[in-house]
Amino acid sequence: MADGAPALTVAVESGRARRSATWRTLFGGAGGLGAAIIVIATLAAVFAPWVAPYDPVALDPPARLLGPTAEHWLGTDQYGRDTLSRIIFGGRASLSVAAASTLFALLVGGGLGVLAAYYRGWTDGLIMRVTDVLLSFPAILLAIALLAFLGQGMVNLVLAIGLVYVGPFARVARAAVLTVREELFVEASRSLGSRDWRVLLKAVLPMASAPLIVEVTLRLAYGILAEASLSFLGLGTQPPAASWGLMVAEGRRFLQLSPWATVAPGLAIMLVVLGFNLFGDALRDALDPRTRGR
Repeated sequence: MADGAPALTVAVESGRARRSATWRTLFGGAGGLGAAIIVIATLAAVFAPWVAPYDPVALDPPARLLGPTAEHWLGTDQYGRDTLSRIIFGGRASLSVAAASTLFALLVGGGLGVLAAYYRGWTDGLIMRVTDVLLSFPAILLAIALLAFLGQGMVNLVLAIGLVYVGPFARVARAAVLTVREELFVEASRSLGSRDWRVLLKAVLPMASAPLIVEVTLRLAYGILAEASLSFLGLGTQPPAASWGLMVAEGRRFLQLSPWATVAPGLAIMLVVLGFNLFGDALRDALDPRTRGR
């Protein structure tokens, strides 16, 4: 017992040190800045009806194309609508589409990648060839083609962006599962007669989840860019609803008269995407055993 107490103390202290290092990596420096941006943008989108100072679709022709004023902090657009209110409500469209499409890509692509790595053989070959086909197309062009086939609408927009990112998730999931499928604890679970689904859920996925978690944060940023790009082209969110990409497209005609109608939503896109990338990089470092102790 006397020999065991110091060892237990060292183990406890080591665990505390690892948790402290992980916390500092995630929320210290750039990671903390990214997390703050994500939290602020998410809260503003969720509570938009209470946060926005004006109705985002209310027209006020006498106040059209104003610059920043005490009443309209970021000015107004060509219809007199408050730019700040439209940015806040536009975050709902951009973040919800990005989140839904990323979840779809995670479930479909991640599931296919897990099956490919676990069963190998013809299953692996078939799934990876389909993945190669998806990855051979530029993402935005594939999304445009899918929307042209499926038609416009919020559901089709989510499906189009989600299908574009199925390939990357399948690749990441396959690589992660391949690193753990031959580990002793997986073999032990199989030898005990556990069914495949139980081995995957209890033994494989918990150990292979870190790369997928990081991929989710990065794909959320790409999803916001994809939604903004498609809305800019007129294939995403339709007027009079607010969307960051749609706001940039509508305001570019009046860039010389009132640049705020275009610059402000562009800055919103840049800041939120930057926040997800900063937090994603910090999350990757925190989950990587080679760097989390630094």
